[in-house]
Amino acid sequence: MSEPVLLASDVTIEYPAHSVSPAYTAVRGVSLRIEPGEIVGLVGSSGSGKSTFARVAAGQASNGQRESPARIVGGALRVLGYDLRKGVRGRRLNRLTYGVGYLPQDSGGSLTSNMTIAESVAEPLFARDRRYNEKDASLRVATLLDALLLANGTALKLPHELSSGQRQRVAIARALILDPVFLIADEPTAGVDVSVRGPVIDVISKIQRDRGATALIVSHDLDVLRRSVDRIIVIHEGVVVGVGTIDDVLADPRHPYVAGLARAYGKRA
Repeated sequence: MSEPVLLASDVTIEYPAHSVSPAYTAVRGVSLRIEPGEIVGLVGSSGSGKSTFARVAAGQASNGQRESPARIVGGALRVLGYDLRKGVRGRRLNRLTYGVGYLPQDSGGSLTSNMTIAESVAEPLFARDRRYNEKDASLRVATLLDALLLANGTALKLPHELSSGQRQRVAIARALILDPVFLIADEPTAGVDVSVRGPVIDVISKIQRDRGATALIVSHDLDVLRRSVDRIIVIHEGVVVGVGTIDDVLADPRHPYVAGLARAYGKRA
């Protein structure tokens, strides 16, 4: 059997004390595995720990960019074979981050203001290989923008010329441009018009499936996940409270939070 893309064993993630803030445990004893080729949804309310788990799994806790970074303080977490509890640095961190495409929350709002959309999407290609063929890069950018339902001419625009939803789709293209083995997308349809949220998730899923790659899609929206994911993982207050297909989890809720999800989803159905 091939190794899981992600294997978490009793993982606890904590934000250390900072300034006047005490230490805070965001994820408590999480155990789960994601196999190669799976498209999995990670579901939970705001503050549930889902974004913290996604960020740490993407290797972002190792880059020291946050004043008070999350850290694994218990259990084990392996992603693409790398032991994140021990820490990943230098070339190994580069290999991990090239293998894992990470789309943070609201990433559409962090596009470089003076770069065209084509330049922003292609930037990771040239960061990895400065000699990358420019025509090939342009073709890859155009193909992704088209797949994400962005109009012709978008590539030549600047971020301020696009709506927030369009910028978010540009950020998705940027996260996919390196053909990641494992895509971790945190609320990828945030700010995207309701009419295209489902199709955007479909594109993410199809691109990864067609390549035999894997995705973890973090979302609170079961409707958009239903279209594309193989199963969901429900997290509440840092603890996993449901795992399985959406239908199976909602049909047999074993936690009050999941029961609430089932009631809310039933009213919409």
